[in-house]
Amino acid sequence: MEENARKRILCPLDPKHTVYEDQLAKHLKKCNSREKPKPDFFIQDINAGLKDETEIPEQLVSISSLSEEQLENLIKKLRKASEGLNSPLKDQILSHPALHDALNDPKNGDSATKHLKQQASILGNIEKLKLLGPRRCFVEFGAGKGKLSHWVDIALKDAEKVHFILVEKVTTRFKVDGKHRRKNSVFERLQIDIQHLCLSKIPLLSKEKLPVVGIGKHLCGVATDLALRCLVETYAASCEERNEEPLAKRIKNDKTEKEINTLAKEGNEKNVAEKWSPVAGIVIALCCHHRCDWRHYVGTEYFRALGLGAVEFHYFQRMSSWATCGMRRTSLEASSLTTKSKDQQNADSEEHDDGGCRIPDDSTESAPGFLTVEEKKKIGHLCKLLIDQGRVKYLQQKGFSPALQYYTDPLVSLENVLLTALPNHSSSPETTA
Repeated sequence: MEENARKRILCPLDPKHTVYEDQLAKHLKKCNSREKPKPDFFIQDINAGLKDETEIPEQLVSISSLSEEQLENLIKKLRKASEGLNSPLKDQILSHPALHDALNDPKNGDSATKHLKQQASILGNIEKLKLLGPRRCFVEFGAGKGKLSHWVDIALKDAEKVHFILVEKVTTRFKVDGKHRRKNSVFERLQIDIQHLCLSKIPLLSKEKLPVVGIGKHLCGVATDLALRCLVETYAASCEERNEEPLAKRIKNDKTEKEINTLAKEGNEKNVAEKWSPVAGIVIALCCHHRCDWRHYVGTEYFRALGLGAVEFHYFQRMSSWATCGMRRTSLEASSLTTKSKDQQNADSEEHDDGGCRIPDDSTESAPGFLTVEEKKKIGHLCKLLIDQGRVKYLQQKGFSPALQYYTDPLVSLENVLLTALPNHSSSPETTA
């Protein structure tokens, strides 16, 4: 475009904005998308999965290109692998008084109310798991505007030594970071892909050595797997290798001599030390299974044990969108959804109004017609459940007690499953069959 004989061009670093052509050189030196020096907590691919690319299929045809026989064989494999997983998940739709006033604000629109209900339920589940307390660090993955951490901070009131680390890989507008007023909480925002995040290298964590609680609202597809590996594999393992100071020793610093003697008499202090874990718990609302990636998926061993591999995973993740998206969309609506701004599409996590629906290339209007709408929906849910079960098995192998539950009504969000996990020595939630 030309304006007063000056031409604007797309920025070569980020085509989402433009710049005057005669000022390009100056702009490139200060553009927010320029490559910046890597911080210490950036370690290339530290949370990545498979390193062997030979296991990953090069090119697979779309679902719409599969023959009816091929698709039927895939569905048979899915149903066989999902035997015993069909029982409905437990309803754990909760709320929290911290959001009472916000939920009852008459100025709220439908979208705001939906997000608040989800945040209130996540907060209620965090409290139910006894993770809402002092002397801990909440790491919000795919933080976006940071609203979930904001409500956790409000709920904690006067709790001491509470830290928040907000992880988001893209620049985010309208953040609520500036609204925090509590003196006892510290907020730090990191712009980094979870794939390269080493929590143990973050100065705040390495200095304070507080137990970590991993949280997230609508953590899309592969970002969930990267976050789980970041917490229970990369971070927990590094803490164990360094023999981090146990919780009992830190409690001594915070308690009076009388309290310490009481603990000693009851024999509890030793137990506290034995029960300490660098990761106190995980509470993540899942979504967008069609954006998962076999290379980073934490449940590959589970899939292999079922006789499944990368090819089946590829198609199951694509079919998972049948549970939430396609049957309700016309071609025009689908086109509109796929042209959302790239800012939103590239984010690790988004606050979805429609349950996290982003239609993949294999949009459901082109899916084979021998399946009814309800059959496609059930198959989509089975795909999601199977993928999530791989995450449950992974967490169990890493010494956690995981659970899947519905945390909000499907009328609020079609992506309404919450993954929670506590270390085995804690009060365990019910695990999924």
